[in-house]
Amino acid sequence: MPDPGAVSPVVWRVRIRMDDDPGTLARVAVRLAGLGCNILGLTVLPVPGGVLDEVAVRPATGLSKERLVEAIQAEGCECTCRTDADVRDLVDAPAAALAAARRAVDDPARQAEVLREVLAADLVTAVPLAEANPARVEGGHRVVFAVDGRTALVARRRWAPFVQLEVARAEALLNLLDRAQRAVTRPLAVTCADGAAIVLREGKPADADAVSALHGRCSMTTLFERYHTGMRTVPRRRLHRLLMPPRGLSLLAVCGRDVIGVGQLIPGPGEIAEVSLLVEDIWQRNGVGTALLKRLAEIAGARGCRRLVAMSLPGRDAIHRTAVRAGLAPEPPEEEGLLRIDLRPAGPHLLSDL
Repeated sequence: MPDPGAVSPVVWRVRIRMDDDPGTLARVAVRLAGLGCNILGLTVLPVPGGVLDEVAVRPATGLSKERLVEAIQAEGCECTCRTDADVRDLVDAPAAALAAARRAVDDPARQAEVLREVLAADLVTAVPLAEANPARVEGGHRVVFAVDGRTALVARRRWAPFVQLEVARAEALLNLLDRAQRAVTRPLAVTCADGAAIVLREGKPADADAVSALHGRCSMTTLFERYHTGMRTVPRRRLHRLLMPPRGLSLLAVCGRDVIGVGQLIPGPGEIAEVSLLVEDIWQRNGVGTALLKRLAEIAGARGCRRLVAMSLPGRDAIHRTAVRAGLAPEPPEEEGLLRIDLRPAGPHLLSDL
């Protein structure tokens, strides 16, 4: 009989290890029904030597944990863990994982939060990959996921060890998010204001000659507004850094074989990234800079950035006007030329023709 002095939560999440034999689950269900438990959800997790059934039950008032465990053991099964649950645990697991993936695509900064939800983990923290120590599993209560070449997410769960199916589900989610972030950097064709078709694509070392030629076609005024110093050509060693900035990327606007514009995105501290633009004189006021900045903002958002900053010469507002045309919401430029642009959380989407 239930203990009238015990207090039960509204819903319990119970994991039961049993042999994979016909009728075993049915017998357990009958036992739970005899205790006045209402089964609200069931997930079957294959494990070596049997199955691990996760059951969400609404226990009878006053039912103790000990009485529940005894009933499960009476059917030759093992109650490996029990924890309190809430309404989110009653959602279909695949549907919940897809909903979580959408939230992470919309706002990559929530990746750790979404992973914690999918794994029903107690804690998920981001650490440098070199410090993650994936061999430290703590009896299955700790698991490490590499999310890029520099960072790892470490998940911990005290109430139950992770099983392989859960780890595989989490890895599939992270792979999906990685592909979604990479998709936004794929080449994209856009149409300029005069009807010319250009392609926006990520820069690579092989573009060094074309980018050097772009600088040669730009006026001194254009180059000074971009670099804030007098220069006519770019040294070869600087071209590589321009095309492959540390931790960042370059985005090229290409027409035919010519590079007619280049933008840079360089992550900064926290959720901030710096952007810069250079557009060939004869292509200015034709939507090239707008297309570059809008695409850079999308890439930054897909990488978890929430704010862009750009530097311009004091009193010049070209980058501010470009940001407005790109559909962004820049703050008024500061006196020293610093421009701040807040990014609303947004998933990667195709850039419409200009």
